[in-house]
Amino acid sequence: MVDSGPEFSIGEESGLVRLVRLCRPTVRYWLETEVHVYALSVAASVLLSFFPFLIVMVSLCTYVFHWPAMASAIYLSLNDYFPDEIGRFIARNLKVVVQSRGPMQFASIFLLLFTANGVFEPFEVALNRVWGVRTNRSFLKNQIVSLGLIFLCGGLSLLSFVLTAVNQDFLTKNFAMEADSLKWILPVLFKLAAIPASILGLFLMYWLLPNRSVPVRKMLPVAVAIGLALELLKYINLLTWPLLKAKLQKEYGPFYISVSIVLWTFVAAMVVLAGAEWSAREITVARQDASPDLEQTP
Repeated sequence: MVDSGPEFSIGEESGLVRLVRLCRPTVRYWLETEVHVYALSVAASVLLSFFPFLIVMVSLCTYVFHWPAMASAIYLSLNDYFPDEIGRFIARNLKVVVQSRGPMQFASIFLLLFTANGVFEPFEVALNRVWGVRTNRSFLKNQIVSLGLIFLCGGLSLLSFVLTAVNQDFLTKNFAMEADSLKWILPVLFKLAAIPASILGLFLMYWLLPNRSVPVRKMLPVAVAIGLALELLKYINLLTWPLLKAKLQKEYGPFYISVSIVLWTFVAAMVVLAGAEWSAREITVARQDASPDLEQTP
């Protein structure tokens, strides 16, 4: 009975030490200058491609599919990702732009394809470095892979909007729900569709971007964990937004919305890169443990 207390504390200490040991390499990875360059490059490209992406999505829903509920799901996602007046500001200007420009948004499609490639290019270089790949793809091959990921991830986003719209139409027609009731149910339905879509998008990126084959089964749990971490990051943004907004407005004036998008995208990119670093490190350690007879040459 006397020794049981110390044994319990030792177990707790060993678990804490193990957690620190697992996280320490990731923290060191975060402190590397190159990682900051990759994340900032991704954040800048997201800022450039964000509004053209919204224009293309809303134009498809409005002028191609003629599905108002699907367009409303996009505006719902803006309110879910952006706090208070930022979401309303973006949604209001998005409606004006789409209505004023009409159905053919070739300029937005071109800008989306051009700038979205800038999102995946630094990710490929960063993932190659994580996996120990010394040779990146050629510019042409990188553009082809990036273009494929643009359509895949865009299709997943569109699918989440479709599922939300289908559920909205189903509840409205079969249960005669009014706007006040749907206001509380639709965000839940959107999350049920959007979170799996974002996890699948992360998995495709982890799997397809490195210029080498990666173990598919090992990447799926990492994509799930990072997808949930990004969802948690969104709520941290919502909780800290009043303080951050006041600070950004003082420092950046009317540009505080763009700066907030860059800052939080930078943090999200760091989280995504940390997931890749952790998975590559764990797989490397597992392979070394599986081959203990391999000796290094002195």
